[in-house]
Amino acid sequence: MALTPTLPQGASDGSRQLVASPLLPEGFKVPASRYVNPSTRMRALLDTEPFLFGPGVYDPMGAELVMYYGFKAVYFSGYSFAIGHLGTTDMDLYSNVEIADAARRTVSALRKFQLTMAVGDPEKGVQPKHLDIPPVVVDMDGGYGNIFNVQRTTELYVNAGVAATHIEDQVLPKRCGHIGGKALIPVSEMVGKLRMARAVADDLGNRDFVVIARTDGLSAVDAPEPLRKMDLAIDRGLRYLDTGIPDLLWCEFPTSERGPVETFTGAIRKRFPDARFAFNWSSSFKWFKDPNPLTFAELGEMGMKFIFITLGAQHAEGFGLSELLQAMSKQQQDGYIALQRKEFEQGQDVPTKSHHFFSGVPYHHLLGKAYDAARLGKEFVEELPEDRVV
Repeated sequence: MALTPTLPQGASDGSRQLVASPLLPEGFKVPASRYVNPSTRMRALLDTEPFLFGPGVYDPMGAELVMYYGFKAVYFSGYSFAIGHLGTTDMDLYSNVEIADAARRTVSALRKFQLTMAVGDPEKGVQPKHLDIPPVVVDMDGGYGNIFNVQRTTELYVNAGVAATHIEDQVLPKRCGHIGGKALIPVSEMVGKLRMARAVADDLGNRDFVVIARTDGLSAVDAPEPLRKMDLAIDRGLRYLDTGIPDLLWCEFPTSERGPVETFTGAIRKRFPDARFAFNWSSSFKWFKDPNPLTFAELGEMGMKFIFITLGAQHAEGFGLSELLQAMSKQQQDGYIALQRKEFEQGQDVPTKSHHFFSGVPYHHLLGKAYDAARLGKEFVEELPEDRVV
C-alpha cells in the first residue's frame, strides 16, 4: 500500500529541505521529497508548473540521465518498451507483467540513483548532487485485456511507485497511434477500464494516482458510433471527462499541425473550462521541417499540462550508437578513442563518462564500510592513476 511516512528532521538546501536516510553514510542527506508519494509530487507539479515535460525513456539508465539533468518527470512508453526490450514494434506484443516489471526496475533505479548522487565521490572531490526523483508516467496501452487485466496492471504500477498511467480506447491488440488501421472499443468499455484503474489506486491508498485517458478517435478507421475524425475525438474526450475520472485527457494527433490541436482543446474547454491535457510531441513527426512548430510553452498555454516525447531516447541511442559503430568499422580502436575524447572534453557534463561513478561505486564503498561489509570499504580499492583509468 502506498503510504507517505513522517519526514525525519533535516537541513535546508536553498528552497529544498534535505534529510537523512538510513541508506546513506552519516553526514550525507537527500531531498525530503524522497518521502513524498510520486503521484502526490506529480499533482503538485501539475498545479504549479506551466507544463510538466517528461523525456521518453525505455530503461533505468535513461531515466537516471533524465533525473541527473533535472527534468521533473520521466515518461516510459509502450513503444519505447517494445523497441528497447523486445526489439519489435508497438502492436501489443508484450504483456502487462513485462512492462510493469520494467517500470518497477526504473522507479527502483531512480531511488538508488538519488542515494549514489547524494554521496558524490569524496575521494575525487566530486561534490554531492541533491536530485529530486522525477515522477514516472507509464503507458498502459489498452489495458492488456479486459477490466480485470486493468485491475492487475494498475496494482502492479501503483505498488511499483509509478506516479501516473494512461489508457487508450483502441480495440486490442492495439497499435501505435501513428500506424494505420486503428479501431475503437465502445465508450462504456473504455469508461469501465478508467473506473477500474481509479478504483484500484484508491483501494491501495494512493488517491493521488494520476489517470490519463487517451483517445485515438481522430484517426480511427472503425468505431461503434457513426462519428468520425475530429467529431469522434471530441465526443470521446467529452464523454470520458463526463465521468469525472481522468485527471488529464490525451488525443493522439496524426500530424504536427497546430490547427487540430487548437480545435480539439477549444471544443473540450467549452464544456470543461479547467480541463487539462497530455500531449505527445511525437518522434513520428518531422518537426525540423515544420516552419512554425508547436513549442512547449504554447502547448502549456493551451492546457497541455503534461508533454512528452515518446521515443526520444531511442532516437538518441540510434544516432549516437550508429555514429560510434560506423567510426569503429572504419577506424577500429580510434573510433572509440574519439568518443572518449568527446566525453572527457573540458567543460562537458557527461556523468556516464565514468561508469563507476554513474553506477554508484563510491556510494557502495562508503556504505559498505559503514555496514562493516567484508572487502567493500575504500581501503580495499586498488589505487590507479586517475589520468589513465576512469
